[in-house]
Amino acid sequence: MTHQFQFNYFNPTRLLFGPEAMSALAVLVPKQARVLLMYGSGSIRRNGAYDEVMAALSGHALVEFAGVEPNPSLETLDRAVALVRQEQLDFILAVGGGSVVDGAKYVACAAGYAGDGWDIVSGRQPVTEALPVGAVITLAATGSESNGGAVVTSLARQQKKAFFAEAIRPRFAVLKPQYLVSLPDRQLANGLVDAFVHACEQYLTYPVDALVQDGHAEAVMRALRLLAERYDERRSLGWLQNLMWAANQALCGILGVGVPQDWATHRIAVELTALYGIDHGRTLSILQPRLLRETIEAKRAKLEQLGRRVFDLVDPCAEDVIDAIETMYRRLGMPLSLDDAGVTDGEAAATILAALRAHGLDAFGGHAGIDAAMTARMIRRICWPA
Repeated sequence: MTHQFQFNYFNPTRLLFGPEAMSALAVLVPKQARVLLMYGSGSIRRNGAYDEVMAALSGHALVEFAGVEPNPSLETLDRAVALVRQEQLDFILAVGGGSVVDGAKYVACAAGYAGDGWDIVSGRQPVTEALPVGAVITLAATGSESNGGAVVTSLARQQKKAFFAEAIRPRFAVLKPQYLVSLPDRQLANGLVDAFVHACEQYLTYPVDALVQDGHAEAVMRALRLLAERYDERRSLGWLQNLMWAANQALCGILGVGVPQDWATHRIAVELTALYGIDHGRTLSILQPRLLRETIEAKRAKLEQLGRRVFDLVDPCAEDVIDAIETMYRRLGMPLSLDDAGVTDGEAAATILAALRAHGLDAFGGHAGIDAAMTARMIRRICWPA
């Protein structure tokens, strides 16, 4: 039976890409806007983004909020919400990577909500309106600059959750690859893996004869694979601009329109970050190959298609393709187990499985029929890979 595509795709985010992308910022942010400028630990001062933003918005009313951490916490972001209310701000500008953009999205909708902000993150409070958000991207990974999703962590609850709303899509995003030059190698590798797994989650299910969607996803994943092979060129502009654009395309929403998707890797990976503080990209490299081995029969056809079209393998079996993915991750210096990531907790498997059960994620289901036994095997293998 032919799979029938059905989707409603609209992406209103204006993307400005390239060395002159910042030149439009003063026009993109309304002159009368009262702006909250959100950023992280201060790297935007080293890469020049801060000075360029301040110059572009010199005529605007602007209040700064620094210190948005990787995997932004509700506790930090609620301080920004209070600042928006206190200063009567009405536009949020995120300057940084996906964590800062996600944080800005949360602040944009929480500022108008009188209840507990976790209601928004957990889905108990639907989001129908939000303050406008703009983004200046200095780290390529999540594609958050042009999608309607955000991920927030509650430190008190030890939970990390994603929420989605059309109202939080950024109005615009500035993508200037030169900002990536000063990033540490670890962040470049994390970003590449994050983008690759984003594309995989929309592709590695089963064949539905989606020629355009498959082709687009394969182009993105092939580009990322080539960037991994050319990792020694990572300080070149050519390498960086390809990473920035691939990361955007991997999660702007276009790859998965009308086709089956499987976000099990991401849904389970959030528990590793919440429990052990592991970088998001590194949780994915730890979990994805093991999850693929557990679901190999359900994904065999698409894995072998991936092997042919992305990794240039001749007549591959699915096991070969997973090996190729692991080889790519090793080339980037990414971990494939909790031990590789420096987690020495002897009770890790029990702790992770308890968290998954508590959050209803131990039997994920999906097209591959992930049950509690499969999840337990996978978690044990990332804890004790030998």
